[in-house]
Parts: sequence; structure tokens; C-alpha cells
Amino acid sequence: MRKKYYITTAIAYASAKPHIGNTYEAILSDSIARFKRFEGYDVYLQTGTDEHGQKIEEKAKNAGVTPKEYVDGVAGEIKRIWDLVGTGYDRFIRTTDEDHVLEVQKIFRYLYEKGDIYKGYYEGMYCVPCESFFTSSQLVDGKCPDCGRDVQPAKEEAYFFKMSKYAPRLIEHINTHPDFIKPVSRKNEMMNNFLLPGLQDLCVSRTSFSWGIPVDFDPKHVVYVWLDALVNYITGIGYDCGGESTDQFKALWPADLHVIGKDIIRFHTIYWPIFLMALDLPLPKTIFGHPWLLQDGGKMSKSKGNVMYADDLCELFGVDAVRYYVLNEMPFDNDGTITWELLIERLNADLANTLGNLVNRTVAMSNKYFGGAVKRTGVVEPVDAELKAVATGAKDRVVAAMNEFHIADALSEIFNIFRRSNKYIDETAPWVLSKDPEKADRLSEVLYNLIESISIGASLLSPFLPSTAERIQKQIGAKPREIDTLDRFGLYPNDGNCVASQPEILFARLDPKTVMEQVEALMKKDETPAEPEAPKLPPIKNEIAYGDFEKLDLRLAKVIACEEVKRSKKLLKLTVSLGTEERTVVSGIKNWYKPEDLIGKTVVLVANLKPVTLCGVESHGMILCASDPSDTELAFLSPEKDLPAGWVVR
Repeated sequence: MRKKYYITTAIAYASAKPHIGNTYEAILSDSIARFKRFEGYDVYLQTGTDEHGQKIEEKAKNAGVTPKEYVDGVAGEIKRIWDLVGTGYDRFIRTTDEDHVLEVQKIFRYLYEKGDIYKGYYEGMYCVPCESFFTSSQLVDGKCPDCGRDVQPAKEEAYFFKMSKYAPRLIEHINTHPDFIKPVSRKNEMMNNFLLPGLQDLCVSRTSFSWGIPVDFDPKHVVYVWLDALVNYITGIGYDCGGESTDQFKALWPADLHVIGKDIIRFHTIYWPIFLMALDLPLPKTIFGHPWLLQDGGKMSKSKGNVMYADDLCELFGVDAVRYYVLNEMPFDNDGTITWELLIERLNADLANTLGNLVNRTVAMSNKYFGGAVKRTGVVEPVDAELKAVATGAKDRVVAAMNEFHIADALSEIFNIFRRSNKYIDETAPWVLSKDPEKADRLSEVLYNLIESISIGASLLSPFLPSTAERIQKQIGAKPREIDTLDRFGLYPNDGNCVASQPEILFARLDPKTVMEQVEALMKKDETPAEPEAPKLPPIKNEIAYGDFEKLDLRLAKVIACEEVKRSKKLLKLTVSLGTEERTVVSGIKNWYKPEDLIGKTVVLVANLKPVTLCGVESHGMILCASDPSDTELAFLSPEKDLPAGWVVR
């Protein structure tokens, strides 16, 4: 039975489109999850969105939409970007999901009835962006100690959690579990600045706004956003504080790793473990507070005009290039830096030159000298040993780095294989060997060694740059290797296996001037508000009785012919089969579909609609379609399975 590995990202706050610094966490977590799968673990990766709080309520109001409409738009954008960069999550949880909402209410009630939550009165300073309360002594120059923004006085009735009750137990846990908080600098910060000076009780409800999960026994209160958000790590896998947790929860909890940004380390290493202690649940094994990705020496901020977005970067450089840069340039403990100039320089040096050029040269020489069929001949020389040692020794070094979450070091070890392979080409000079027929066997051995080294490197690279690794293996005619085989040299088939007939350019060398012109165009595009607008959907029509709906006869219909309606810019004439008869239907979908694209499709037809004549053609029925509010996009409705024409839709 394979060992489980449960890994989570922090759930992204659904207030605005995430920049590349936010997206880095999704890429980082995905790479760790992929590597653990590569090692043979049964991995479950959870990510998602945090969708409640005063800040979102205010943004929705300013946008003229409901909070739910607002977060639907932003959460969709976050999910799109996570998907774009290749995040292979198992669940994308939203804190507006019904199962999460119901369990948060149950947890709040349970902790209240247990005596860990009590009603009181709060007066202090509140930071809206951070959703956090502070005393005057905790402020830095009168501003929020976390984000540096202005705070405002807050005075309201609230429920409080007895943090001090569990503080000694948490201190003991941290001291006896050295892997609980990483890096150690984060642990020292939490101990010295918060735990050892003494914890104050935590406000866990609000009454000054309404966009949150209501406290079910006191509905004027909504659950404090951090209690709501943090418990997603257990609600998302089926926790039930009433004792009916799912088998999935029992198999996955405790989490093996929470990946979070260093700015929310306090919530995850103090509040979250204490909540778990109160629920009598084991604590997560490790909480990794990664550093920030800075732009021009500071945090990315829309107000500063220095925001870089993942979709823009992927459009310019490709997904794997973006993944490589952020993983390679982010140190374990200190902040990383991203600029357009550094991006171009790094991608040219590492991806275009070191990796891309190596694969291109090796495939090209294999085709030129042996028609793509390279075999091991046994003609070895001392220079081969160092290449083989670097290639076969990389696995253990990569595993060691990944166990400590030193992702950049792991990538460096992999690229050492590629660097050593390039040096090996210079040392063996295949172009010289090719001129001497008696050196043909030696030349074949050299090319075999290169292909085998590239195959090992590509296999190790697959968790970080999955698409690139797959393309490399395809070019050299190799299959992805299991991790336990990567310390052995010579497993590439010795049967004249053929490489690709033509080398494919993995990463084209970037021209700085051209790229910066493209960047300027992107910057102009991004001068528009980065926050996605929630869809302004038309209001729901007046209620109808169930009997009114029953009057409709909706049937599946198969399109058997289609043509344009003359004298019309919008209409198509469709002939559809209802199984027992054929009908002519006129539909205004010409702007979205070509006639030939519709033939053979199954659509949903209002079959008992009174016939009408449109542009001289009698239409007997109506095809159902869905469209966005502006009618710029439209799609007909179709069943997920291939079902017979005439079936009733109900």
C-alpha cells in the first residue's frame, strides 16, 4: 500500500486577480506534489479560494454587484490561472461551498458549547485588508504591522476564542517537533514575537458586516474570516466534528504539508494548531512559510504599478519557462526577485542555451551520423566516468533537496546533468570522431551516453517542467523513468532505438528588445483594472407554477442538415430528427456556428412551440442555447452522452 501525502496551498483571497507572486505558491505546491507522486506517494493536493470578509463586501458594493457575484468572478479567474500554470489539484475548495459552510457552523457551535468560545466585547484597531485586529502597542508607526496599511478603530460585540488555554501545549509541540515550522527563522519569529510574550484571546466573529458564514445560533454574527478559512484544510476532505468524518479524512489527516506565504505564518502556526487542539485533532506535520517574490526590491502592488501576472508571462515565455524561473529564483528562506530583464537573461542562459541547445545538438548529431539509431558499443574512455557519475548521482541529491523544500537547489542539481553533458560534447568532439570511420563505435558510445544522461535529467525534471520533460523524452525516443532507476546508467534501450527525425526547438533564444516591446504592449493592456468584473447577469424572471413548466415538451434532436437562410445575417435553417419525425427549425446562431459544424450534433429542442415563419421559412420549434449577458458568446445545449433523438428532457 502506497504512503499518503496530503499537501495544501493557502486558499487565495478572492478580492482581485492574483499576480505572479501569488501564483508562485500554486506552482511550488504543484511541483512538490508531482515530485511526491514521482517518489511513489499517493498524493492529494488541495487549493482554493477564501471568499468572505469585509474587504470583499466593500469591493462588491463598489462594483455594484452582490458579494457572491463578485467572488464567483474572481474565484473563476484564480482557478483559470491555477489551471494555466499546470496546478494538478485534487480539489479546488471555495469557502462558499455548501459542505464547508455547514461544517464551519458546526465547528463554531462545538467550540462554543465546549467553552473555548465565549461572547464578549471588542474595542481596538482593525486592518480591513488583513482582516485582523491589533492593539495600539502592536501597531508599527500607527499602521498595520503585517501590511503597513492604515487601520481603523473598531468597537463591537464579538465572540472570542481562549487562545491562552492552549498556548503552553503549542509551545511544547513546537519545541519537540523541529520540522513543524520551516524555515527555522519563521519558528523563531513566532515564538519570540507572539507565543512567549503571551497570547491574547482571539476575536472569532464580527457584526459590523454581513458577508460571512452566519453563527447559526446568533445570526447577527458572522464567523471571523480566519477561522472560516483555516478549517478548509479539514472540511475539504470530509471532516465532521460530530464524529461522522469520511474515510477520506481518516486516510489523509493530518496534513503532511501546508504551503503558505510568510505573511500569513502567524495564522497557520498559532491560530490553526490551537483550533485543531480544541477539536482534538492531530496537528499538521510541517508548515512551510515560503518567502516572497519581489519586483524591483519591493512587494508587487497595483498601486505601485509593478504587478506582473502569470497569464501575461505565460503568453510571452510559455508555461514551463515561467515555472522554471519562479522555482529557480526563489531561495528557501530569503525573498526572490523577478524583473523582465532577469527573466530574459535566465531563460536564455538556462533553458535556451544549457537545455534546449543540448537536446537539439544531440538529436541532430544522432540523425546526421547514425540516421537517428544510436547503440551502446562498449568503447569507453576515462572521460565518460565523470558524466555518468553526475547523471546517476543527481537523484539522491535532488531527493535530499526536495525533502527540505530547497526547490531551487533541486533544479540546480538537475541542470548540472545538462551542463556536464554540454561539457562532455566539447571534451569528446563528436564532429571530429565522425571524420574517422574507425571511430564510429566510439562516436556511437558518446551519443548513447548523451542520450542516456538527457533521459535521466528529463525524468528528474518532470515534476517541475512537465511539458518540457515529455517533449524531451519524445525527441530522444525514451520513456519516462521510474525514480528508483535513475541511479543506474545504461537503461536506454540498446537496440538502435531511434530519436526524432528532426530536433524540435524547446526554448527559442529571446531577443531582449523584441520582448520589451511586447512587455510595453502588455503594460498598456493591463492599465485597465486588473480585478475581474463579476458577470452582470439579467435578473431572474418572475416565478411560474410547476404546471407551467410541465407544458413545455423538451426533446433531444439530432441535426441532419443545415444551411444559411438567404436574406438573413443571423439565421440558420436546420433540419433535425426527433426519432419519429423530421422538423425544420430556424435559429439565430449564424454568428457563432457554421452550418457544416452543426451536422451530426445533438441539441435540445422546444418541440411543442407554435410554428412561426422567419424570412420566409417556417420554423417548428426552438433550439435552446446559453449566452453571456452581452451575447458575445453562445453555445447550444447538448447531453454529455450520445443519446437517441427524441428523448425527453426534464
